[in-house]
Amino acid sequence: MRILQINSERGWRGGERQTLLTSLGLRERGHEVEVLVRAGGVLETRAQSEGLRTHAMNTTAEFGVWLARHGQSYDVLHVQTANVLAWALLAKPLHRRPVVFSRRTSFPIRGFSGFSRLKWGCTDVRIAISEAAATAMREMGLSVQIIPSAVPPVEPNASRVQEFILREKLAGHRLVGTAAALSPEKDPVTLIHAAAKVCATYPDVIFVHWGAEGAAAEAARLAIHDLGLEGRYRLLGFEVGVEQLFAALTVFVMASRHEALGSSVLDAMAQSVPVVATNAGGLKELLADGRGLLSEPGDAGGLAAHIVELLSQPERRLNMATHGLHEVQTRYGVEAMVEQYERLYLRAASSR
Repeated sequence: MRILQINSERGWRGGERQTLLTSLGLRERGHEVEVLVRAGGVLETRAQSEGLRTHAMNTTAEFGVWLARHGQSYDVLHVQTANVLAWALLAKPLHRRPVVFSRRTSFPIRGFSGFSRLKWGCTDVRIAISEAAATAMREMGLSVQIIPSAVPPVEPNASRVQEFILREKLAGHRLVGTAAALSPEKDPVTLIHAAAKVCATYPDVIFVHWGAEGAAAEAARLAIHDLGLEGRYRLLGFEVGVEQLFAALTVFVMASRHEALGSSVLDAMAQSVPVVATNAGGLKELLADGRGLLSEPGDAGGLAAHIVELLSQPERRLNMATHGLHEVQTRYGVEAMVEQYERLYLRAASSR
């Protein structure tokens, strides 16, 4: 099959990683895969470095024009980002190819939902990465298939971890960390308030926060200053391959208010790091049955109590980390994800 993966994001988050993993996995299975991307984005660079053919657009409208002209060259078009879906569907009378859409968010649909219902209803196949991400579509009476995101195996790199610890002067400290953009839905301010409570209990603990800038960055920096956490809560920015540094952590924490699945949580579980999180969206699916500790979104005290609980109980940390690693290995492998997509594409192409 000739398959076109479509992703219009400039940055590099879970959806972009999954787009690349899917493309590479399908290519290994003998399919011809190309990627339609945002010009100058991280995905364009990474896809090209892997030898994938890319087509780069500057605006979402350009995505639609390109699909109208060239979409008929493919057997399946897979839209991985919501903001370009309408353009792919508007171009459908010209390309006449099945459109597959993956929903990677769990945000509730507020206000007039008719446009979302119309868009989703016009797709040939709908995918959600978790039950939480599928809820809005199902409430509209639409069928959805669940295909969770996958976690690629990451080789340990002790020298990189040691270099990080030396560079940031973290030797002798226990680290609690997160990897999340400084955006409102990730709620860094609540996490910073939780960190203040933990740091007051444990003087040897430092929080490290990897993630790109976002709309909550100024509020996060203000909270760090007001709580006197300079040096105890480190904003380290975006880092390529950050999951390789998770081995330095004693506890991983995620404070999201909305989370369709939680790729960073999966990465932490894959690195045998115990997880504390909110029960937002897909996080409660990932961390059910003792695979992590959950509190309500916005509850800084609850997050802090769970972090303290794990910091004080090494045997429990080990048991939770072992349980989490087993879950990732059995349910979230790349090969299993790609196989599901391949079967789905074959059905969509044959029914055209």
